Amino acid sequence: MRVLAGFLFGVVLALSMLIQPVFAEDEEVDAAVAEGDEVAPPPAAIYLPLKPAFVVNYGGAGKLKYIKAEVSVRLDSSDAANSVRHHLPYIRNNLVMLFASQTNESLDSQVGKEALRQDALAEIRKILMQEDGQEGVVDVFFNTLIVQK
Repeated sequence: MRVLAGFLFGVVLALSMLIQPVFAEDEEVDAAVAEGDEVAPPPAAIYLPLKPAFVVNYGGAGKLKYIKAEVSVRLDSSDAANSVRHHLPYIRNNLVMLFASQTNESLDSQVGKEALRQDALAEIRKILMQEDGQEGVVDVFFNTLIVQK
């Protein structure tokens, strides 16, 4: 029984090495190479987490309400990543102020959370352009977004 299981495992492993998925992108690259064109590899995305997580109270007077957000920034170059790292205190400050300015209504819906994400993206882009004339911020992601009302 063990020998049969080992044999079947070997066959499956050998077959999986022979079978390769075909993607349309691979066919385009093969066609370009056949024509003699150089194909540049797509730029590698750089994901930079803004650590530690943001924990901010929001909503003004009354019962304390909190947002906890773990944020990552997607960048298209190491220069942009270095710029984000260099201006991290400024970026964190402005994001804290942005999160603190939220209301229950703005955080109740998926549309409001997406608007917050877009506002955070715009804020980071604004800071990098203002300070370094640097572009390269592709997107901002909430790895975690917890709202306690």
